[in-house]
Amino acid sequence: MSKPISSKPLSIIAIVLLAVFASTAVQARKDDMDVDRLNNSLNQLASDPTLGNYAQADQALARDAVNQLTQASSHDRPHALYIAERRVNQARAEAELQASQRQLSQLSQENVQLQLDRSRIDAAAAQQQLDIQRMQYQLAQQETARLQAQGQEAAAQAAQAQAQADQARKLAAAQSRLAAAAKRQAALATKAAQAARALQEQPSSGGN
Repeated sequence: MSKPISSKPLSIIAIVLLAVFASTAVQARKDDMDVDRLNNSLNQLASDPTLGNYAQADQALARDAVNQLTQASSHDRPHALYIAERRVNQARAEAELQASQRQLSQLSQENVQLQLDRSRIDAAAAQQQLDIQRMQYQLAQQETARLQAQGQEAAAQAAQAQAQADQARKLAAAQSRLAAAAKRQAALATKAAQAARALQEQPSSGGN
């Protein structure tokens, strides 16, 4: 008569199977957590209003690496996880780099625009200063012309006064010469009259 099969080996087998299933379930949950973590990181990057539009190619490579992670065998999973994490990190780093480069480019363009605006302001100020100096120069020229006209008028008046003075001197000299001549003529006339009277007063020679 055969001995009945003991239930103890069966219990051990069941416990081992349960442990294997439990380990597999835990590993599966861990695998799902890694995939969820990487997908969440990519989703946050894609929805970021500043970074989402950058590094599109790197984001696509990262999602492809995460999909390959979900299909990787237990043997290839560590390497696939490493590649997926590297791709996700690289996608964010590249997006941040491109965003920084874009911001730097915008700041550079704004700086160029500010310099251009400053150059225009300086040019306008220089033109205004030039206009003021030109106006001042024109006013100075007008004042110089006015003073020159006044000087010419004064010179003309002085020349006229000098001519009048010269004419007066000439007239006075002529009058003086005329007076002297008249005086000489009067003296000669007086002498002539005296001589005539003297001749009249002398006795006639025939009368003696």
